[in-house]
Amino acid sequence: MTTRSLSLALALAASALAYSPAFAEPLKVVASFSILGDMVKRIGGDDVAVTTLVGPNGDAHVFEPTPRDAKALGEAKVLVENGLNFEGWMPRLVKTSGFSGEAVIASTGVKPRELTPEEQALEEAEEAHEHAGEKTAEAAHENDHGHDHGSVDPHAWQSLTNGAIYARNITDGLAKADPAHASDYRKRGEAYIAEIKALDGKIRAEIDTVPEDQRLIVTSHDAFGYFGQAYHVRFLAPQGVSTEAEASAQDVAKIIDQIRAQKIRAVFVENISDTRLIDQISRETGAKVGGALFSDALSPADGPASTYLDMFRNNADEIVKALKTS
Repeated sequence: MTTRSLSLALALAASALAYSPAFAEPLKVVASFSILGDMVKRIGGDDVAVTTLVGPNGDAHVFEPTPRDAKALGEAKVLVENGLNFEGWMPRLVKTSGFSGEAVIASTGVKPRELTPEEQALEEAEEAHEHAGEKTAEAAHENDHGHDHGSVDPHAWQSLTNGAIYARNITDGLAKADPAHASDYRKRGEAYIAEIKALDGKIRAEIDTVPEDQRLIVTSHDAFGYFGQAYHVRFLAPQGVSTEAEASAQDVAKIIDQIRAQKIRAVFVENISDTRLIDQISRETGAKVGGALFSDALSPADGPASTYLDMFRNNADEIVKALKTS
């Protein structure tokens, strides 16, 4: 082979390698909030580059997208969002960004938890309170795109059974958008789902050590309905399923009366919530403030809930500990 032929062969080989799946750029994925971002990273591995819009300790209920977020979404090939009206700001962001890739609704296939009449009434009262006095056209426009979840609880990831559904939907979405790495996504997805199911069994066993009539927890915001449904724990919250509005004095007083009547000794604050509400309840009832629970967001990397599975381990451990000492 001549020197020229050898050079041409090497150039063609290098070109083929550059366009092979092994040397392709990672799939650009945007996840709406940190819990979904972690799931995408676990399933996508090195084959994805993930941008998470609402990061650790962030509150998706009150999130306002920036031009930078719109740019990231416009460049992405996949969007992973929760659905169930959780990201009320997402339709505007998608329109602004011009996103045209694969949209994955992680909660597809989940059986939504309908809000109880009491929860629905609280939600409506808080929204009315939040929007009272907003008279300007700008405020009215914002309200048209608010964070109303309707009659459905959007926090479906708070059941590990649902978490496995989320993981399956994310796996399928990545595989569809990037067929060259589909087998890798499915392999990692199956391994991740197996971890989720194993943790689910462990948590059920731990919570079963507490008599069911003693499983009563107070949290600042009503984000644990699916957890309560899955693991037979009753949660009370002075704030509705959204953190967007403050709880009324009447709702707080009702919770305080119930804590006193039922002698509840432990209350929890969440990582996305203002601690003042729970501090007030603790002062007026003598109930002990337990460790932090993580509802809508993970902790930073150096915290106790930096992944979805760690979040569940932390929450279950804190709840069981509180129930056993109350």
